[in-house]
Amino acid sequence: MIQGGDPNTKAGSKDTWGMGGPGYTIKAEFSSKSHLRGMVSMARSQDPDSAGSQFFIVTSDSTFLDREYTVFGEVTEGMDVADKIVSLKRDGNDCPLEKTQMVRVTVE
Repeated sequence: MIQGGDPNTKAGSKDTWGMGGPGYTIKAEFSSKSHLRGMVSMARSQDPDSAGSQFFIVTSDSTFLDREYTVFGEVTEGMDVADKIVSLKRDGNDCPLEKTQMVRVTVE
């Protein structure tokens, strides 16, 4: 999977990436939607109700996440971009070695 939506990646140190949020949280809403390739889901910490601005795109079926994370959408075009991002060389924290950004994500 690839993850986005962390405000720390705009100006923060790389060691804080993946830990930022909008200053509020969203209550989890679990459904029967499965975490199959192309699904978009809310990223969070250990607390199911701790989601904020971060999200992830599933690049390969990950049904072990079902009813653990809130699915709220599906990629309708651009999975080739997600595939390129997930294929980049990464460090020990699973973060791409080179800065990689999703410049525009549209949710309809």
